[in-house]
Amino acid sequence: MKHLTLPCGESVAALGQGTWRIGDDPARRREEIECLRRGIDLGLTLIDTAEMYGDGRSEALVGEAIDGRRDEVFLVSKVYPHNASRRAMQRSCDDSLRRLRVDAIDLYLLHWPGNVPLAETVEAFEALRRAGKIRHWGVSNVDLSLMGELHALPGGAAVQTDQVLYNLARRGVEWDLLPWLRERRIPVMAYSPLDEGRLVRRRGLVEFGQRHGMTPAQAAIAWLLARDGVIAIPKTGSRRRLEENALAIEHPLTTAQLEELDALFPPPKRATPLEMI
Repeated sequence: MKHLTLPCGESVAALGQGTWRIGDDPARRREEIECLRRGIDLGLTLIDTAEMYGDGRSEALVGEAIDGRRDEVFLVSKVYPHNASRRAMQRSCDDSLRRLRVDAIDLYLLHWPGNVPLAETVEAFEALRRAGKIRHWGVSNVDLSLMGELHALPGGAAVQTDQVLYNLARRGVEWDLLPWLRERRIPVMAYSPLDEGRLVRRRGLVEFGQRHGMTPAQAAIAWLLARDGVIAIPKTGSRRRLEENALAIEHPLTTAQLEELDALFPPPKRATPLEMI
């Protein structure tokens, strides 16, 4: 498994597991729990969730899945922007800890920018870190302008990641945000690496995979793993798809293959607003 080093010096798996919409269907609960556990077995030890996902159902499912395996997992969760104040974040974090059945969250993210001033959010994160309830903090869906503002705040340089929408079909962050983060050795955490499943149906990617002995999903994930400073967190509740995704690490892309994908999915030619879903 490829690993990346966070600014704090901690190493994390470059291929993790997302959990958006996991836990929503009670009939699939057992399968989804076993899928997460199988992912840990395969080295996908970074698990990302959020208080928003299913109003906490995703966190509760993750908590059950990692029971007895806490030490193997790097656990990421996210706080709503309206709960990012000093007082509200304390309550939100406590609720997440209870659902996750853990004493501390490894990486706690602001889910997207809201009305709470960033300075207050940083203070709230730091208070939780001092209390031992989180180990590190970061952000999600934050564009270059706000990242610059955040990084300049007292304590703001402690940010560990920016989790953003990034995949072959959505490469806008490469114009400005990704280079800025790389200069500061802050990894991007790429959510929706398969573009909510749309990429695996793109004819060009299907044919690319056929030519090179991989599935479209493996090609899309391998492309992200080939990027410097990128963590990919595909979501699936299916063991079969999970194992397919995990095999992407066995398909490192050559320079020629990367150029072929650039021709199919061109990099950005100008700055564009940060996309999010």
